[in-house]
Amino acid sequence: MQLVINSFGASLNRNGELFKIVVADRKVEVAARKIQSILITTSVHFTSDAILLAIEHNIDVVLLDKYGKPFGRFWNGTMGSTSAIRRHQLKMAESYSGLLVIKEWTKIKLENQKEFLLELQRRRPGKDALFIPNINRIENAIVNLESVDGTPLESAQKIMGLEGTAGAAYWSVIGQLPPGEFQTKKRSKHPALDPLNAMINYGYGVLYAKVERACIIAGLDPYTGFVHTDNYNKKSLVFDLIELFRIFVDRTVLKLFTGRRCKKQMFRKDSSGAVILEKDAKELLLNNLNEYLAEKVRYKVKSSKKNKTRQIKRLDTIQSEAHTLANRILGKDINHIPKIIGIEELFQETS
Repeated sequence: MQLVINSFGASLNRNGELFKIVVADRKVEVAARKIQSILITTSVHFTSDAILLAIEHNIDVVLLDKYGKPFGRFWNGTMGSTSAIRRHQLKMAESYSGLLVIKEWTKIKLENQKEFLLELQRRRPGKDALFIPNINRIENAIVNLESVDGTPLESAQKIMGLEGTAGAAYWSVIGQLPPGEFQTKKRSKHPALDPLNAMINYGYGVLYAKVERACIIAGLDPYTGFVHTDNYNKKSLVFDLIELFRIFVDRTVLKLFTGRRCKKQMFRKDSSGAVILEKDAKELLLNNLNEYLAEKVRYKVKSSKKNKTRQIKRLDTIQSEAHTLANRILGKDINHIPKIIGIEELFQETS
């Protein structure tokens, strides 16, 4: 399970092999063996013994700011990664092989967006004028993506341009689907200017932590990416790899809004005008996102049998993709990175 502590003034302590959480007069104990990660989202007191227990059980402890963006974490100092992976990763980032990886990842992201819009269109007869032109823009970006070539730097800029064009089309539709008071005209990242974007940003922050964890476990260097710039302290590979999985958050958040489960009182504006999630909004999002990630999907695996798949949790596809990349970097996997195979029936909107 994922342990989320978002009550102001709560405390996290250790009791043998148990985590003890105290909130006001309430005390809860949870076995460490049952926990995969701990998210701390507000002012919480925790002991070094509790952190040690987490490290002993390979539990990721992530600190999130009020927007859901990770700003710190506790992790085992001996991550088991190999220097060979990191050396080859750096070489790949500066070569044509790295370009192929990012083209594959970007294509999957754009196809995820297109397929999601097609699903939404089928459930909304009479709104073809909204969907069809924007779906066509995404399809054109996918076609143009195939012809991208040149130096890694030139190609990366072209890929990001196509990604931006497709993203503008995608979000112009998504923003018009929630109930009227929650509709928005554009994507706003930091700060979020409306509840829909605030929810999306918070979900991406949680997902970001999961992707970084997957990179570390696979022995990858989170700071060496293929398309995002290698700025100081920027985890470029995490920004690259997360593109495959943003659709998980998009689907979860839009379902909450179209299902009318988000209320105005769940959001507030801070002094800068940024929209902030209240505690009940965070709980709603985290509970539903975790449920969605725990569902099983058909996932393509490397096999001598064509199109062989297996059932795994959506959350586990993140780790699987990270390991696939590590193997590919080491030359152990010359096939294309597996595509995450979604099942349409797993996503059903409430009327």
